[in-house]
Parts: sequence; C-alpha cells; structure tokens
Amino acid sequence: MPKNMSAKKPAPAAVAVGVRVLVRRASEEAQTGEVVEDYAALTDSRRGHEWAPVHRWAIALDDGRLVFADTEDLTLDPGAQ
Repeated sequence: MPKNMSAKKPAPAAVAVGVRVLVRRASEEAQTGEVVEDYAALTDSRRGHEWAPVHRWAIALDDGRLVFADTEDLTLDPGAQ
C-alpha cells in the first residue's frame, strides 16, 4: 500500500507586523491590507477613553487608508499565500 506522500501544510502564522490580513468590521465591507504596527503595550493599560479605545493593530489597507483594529477583527488574508 503506497504511503501518503502529501506534505502537511504549515499552520498559518499568527497576526504580526508584516502579515497580510483581511479586516472585517460590521460598519464596512471587508478590506485587505498589511499590518504595520502592534500597539499591544498600549492596549494592556487604561490609556485612552471609553469613547476612543486603543486598538491593537495598525493596518495599511490596499486602498491607501490606515485603520486600527483589534485581533478579533482580523483574519489572515487567504490570497496572500
């Protein structure tokens, strides 16, 4: 019986600076872009205001905008592989 020679695909990388992501928010259509900064140190503290919370990730969208999002708003861009 032949062995299954198909290689396992590596597990997807975690969200990090330089990774392409899909940003999904309820207020707008999903957009793709690249993570350019991680503000994790600022999100762990009580900085900012309740009406303007600090979001963890800065993403440069493909359309030229810069947006800020939390990890739950992001998935790895399936077209970046």
